Amino acid sequence: MTVTKERAALKQAVCSRLMSLEAEELAAAIAHYEAFLRDSQLDDREGHDKDELAVSRENQDLAAAFDHPVQAHHAKVDVIENLDFSLTDEVQPGAVVFFNKRRFVVAVSTTRFKVEGETYMGISTQSPIYKAMAGLQAGDVFTHNGQDFEIEDVL
Repeated sequence: MTVTKERAALKQAVCSRLMSLEAEELAAAIAHYEAFLRDSQLDDREGHDKDELAVSRENQDLAAAFDHPVQAHHAKVDVIENLDFSLTDEVQPGAVVFFNKRRFVVAVSTTRFKVEGETYMGISTQSPIYKAMAGLQAGDVFTHNGQDFEIEDVL
């Protein structure tokens, strides 16, 4: 396999894992939302005591609180689905960037995740570190929080 094909395959694996990570987060948020919403429903009988009403109201509030994470993860999935993840040599949305022995995917912010034994993390285009390196290429140096970093590679 050529180097270009290997790089493209790695990038595809990273992007696939990024998408599955966000899909898992979305599913968990929906499950929490639906569980609290279901628990907030009172049965059909006419009289409910104060404790039942309080528990119902508390579960309604918790369901409402889980609506925000559901919407946030939906938005992240939309961003990932609409990004161009083809190979690039420039730091831009959809790029995988290597610097300081770390690997970042420019898409949405995520927790760390593993692909082929290596750790990656998603960063948003709104993050200060992305703004410091946007448009740069391998070998370029940028400053973030007073520290200089050299971009080792860009996929």
